[in-house]
Amino acid sequence: MFRKLIAVALLVTLVAARPQRSQSRSSGGGGGDESQAETLANDVVINADGSYTYNYETSNGISASQASNDGTNANGNFAFTAPDGQRYEIVYVADEFGFQPQGAHLPVEPPAPDHVIKMLEDMLASPPEGADIQSLQDTLNRLRATQG
Repeated sequence: MFRKLIAVALLVTLVAARPQRSQSRSSGGGGGDESQAETLANDVVINADGSYTYNYETSNGISASQASNDGTNANGNFAFTAPDGQRYEIVYVADEFGFQPQGAHLPVEPPAPDHVIKMLEDMLASPPEGADIQSLQDTLNRLRATQG
């Protein structure tokens, strides 16, 4: 009798201690239960020259697309609905200058100080030996754009 009582107590303890799994995980406005999300679109094209495109969309509000003409540089976008119901969308370019995202919710670069613009203009007028003129010009153009 005592052995049966110990066995039942051990079984109850094991059942109570097992990890609990959530049966429903709502994305908070993105379209419902994540485990029930379905693929609505999934298109992929990969060409022999390295160019490609892809596009997908799911029933829970996730979507993405990307294209590349050379298999190295790409541009695309992705979007999702956060648990608080806020929709986030990112448009990006990925090239020799890195990943460059843009989105209404992302912080923006503050305006460049006038003295920095002046210094770069002076450097461009009399570039130091071995300076990358194109990179200097690109930086100056980017910083000028921050000034409005």
